[in-house]
Amino acid sequence: MEIITAELLVFVVVPFLLNCGNGIEALSTHSINYRATTKQPYRTSYHFQPQENWMNDPNGPMYYKGVYHLFYQHNPEAATFGDRIVWGHSVSYDLINWIHLNNAIEPSGPYDINSCWSGSATIIPGKEQPMILYTGIDYKKHQVQNLAVPRNLSDTFLREWVKHSKNPVMTPPSGVEVDNFRDPSTAWKGKDGKWRVVVGAQKGDEGKAILHQSEDFVNWTVDPNPFYASQNTGVCECPDFFPVYMNGSTNGVDTSVQNPSVRHVLKISYLRKQHDYYFLGKYASDQENFIPDVRFTGTSSDLRYDYGKFYASKSFFDYAKNRRILWGWVNESDSTQDDMDKGWAGLQSIPRQVWLDKSGKRLVQWPLEEVEQLRGKHIRITGENLVHGSHLEVSGITASQADVEVLFELPELEKAEFLDPNGVDPQLLCSQEYESRSGIIGPFGLLALASKDLKEHTAVFFTIYRAPNRYVCLMCSDQSRSSLRHDLDKTTYGTIFDLDPNLKKISLRSLIDHSIIESFGDEGRVCITSRVYPSLAIDKDAHLCVFNYGSQSVLISKLNAWSMKQAEIGYEGNISYT
Repeated sequence: MEIITAELLVFVVVPFLLNCGNGIEALSTHSINYRATTKQPYRTSYHFQPQENWMNDPNGPMYYKGVYHLFYQHNPEAATFGDRIVWGHSVSYDLINWIHLNNAIEPSGPYDINSCWSGSATIIPGKEQPMILYTGIDYKKHQVQNLAVPRNLSDTFLREWVKHSKNPVMTPPSGVEVDNFRDPSTAWKGKDGKWRVVVGAQKGDEGKAILHQSEDFVNWTVDPNPFYASQNTGVCECPDFFPVYMNGSTNGVDTSVQNPSVRHVLKISYLRKQHDYYFLGKYASDQENFIPDVRFTGTSSDLRYDYGKFYASKSFFDYAKNRRILWGWVNESDSTQDDMDKGWAGLQSIPRQVWLDKSGKRLVQWPLEEVEQLRGKHIRITGENLVHGSHLEVSGITASQADVEVLFELPELEKAEFLDPNGVDPQLLCSQEYESRSGIIGPFGLLALASKDLKEHTAVFFTIYRAPNRYVCLMCSDQSRSSLRHDLDKTTYGTIFDLDPNLKKISLRSLIDHSIIESFGDEGRVCITSRVYPSLAIDKDAHLCVFNYGSQSVLISKLNAWSMKQAEIGYEGNISYT
């Protein structure tokens, strides 16, 4: 994918001061030399990142002979995006603890001499043969698609990859810009036995996903009609296409499955928006195209995986546990100079299991169960009533490195204030709601990575409204007070979603890891990820609170919070891995 740089947004705010209390303990942070330290307060402890330098898109995740593989876009020379991007490569037995290997794919031939950009992996069934398709920036600076295969299939770590002699196997077709043809998807097999992939593309302002077919992964034929197209969007990056069960099952589906029990998902990363949008719809295999239920509108009504920082995502089917797993790149919100000073930039989200909600209207995402193995000291709170203006500290855990789940019991929804969400900007509404603190049912939620006096904090919260013929919930992550520093992007994120009218409770889970907060609302139906860089709320000086600023009381039905242990992430031979 291509990288664009956005200007930093600077907010000047007056914090609402509350004393959040004492009693926070810190986990040990010295057993691996590149975890969060006083010199590296923003380095994460259980999110995936290389030891140094730049990382962006997740590439080619797969499960092969008992081992999980993650490839990723990496600049091995600097903490900034560069003109020689390679495929970094790490392996794991549990998707949480990782072994870094040597780079898998590096520029070497005329078809990729200027960088090896994003792509996907497909495992040929029966042969158990992994195939990687990736974008090469060729000697003309054109974008072409190339094939690589493992040198040794008996090596479960797949340490070495060989590029095919017939590369490039796909070149920009007619009607596609030569510098906007990239990011081949995982392949799926049609009923005719041919393999199919889609490649992101652009022609003028029209974004496209271009279908290619092959019998052998080497000789590809382009379909003259776009698999998917959108107007006035620019390039469709990192397309991902997969089926999901319609019966509410959390089980995943192999990418090639086509039958009446599934619907299909097409995800597009729109470079202009810097967000990942997904569409539910029908795969018309006889016409070789995808028909979304709803077209892209460019408004807040479009479905997104994550309403914060989460881009260039990639999913795969995990045969071992029969689930679909989703990764997403979470970029920095500080300056390029900050990244160079840190010596690194870019995180991967905690891998998420993804499935179709029982309503059939949206996807559900939830952190993989394996992350729970890192849970340490546990705090439980039940039956606490939060009146207007109240807050409750969650003490006794490491608030800078935590997993917290809270279930709120709601008052009667009829008491909620009225809002017609049509035409409303959720991000603006989030800022207004939290600033005014004058709602009825909400705002209520968590204050994460908070200083003792709350001069610094990130608020993750809900507000409930009555809307025409339904109830809706505003979920927000407000970074405006996340740091006393002014040289940061502190954009507030938010979205509005429909609530079940019979709803009596709503859940919020947040994974907090020094400079990232991943939040999952309403059991994972809505997700917001943020990057924050506190100057006070660091390590043992970070606090966690539950709050309610709505006029109606909200009950904490149950809250569970855990200190999170350090994930083991290091180079082969340098860590103890069991």
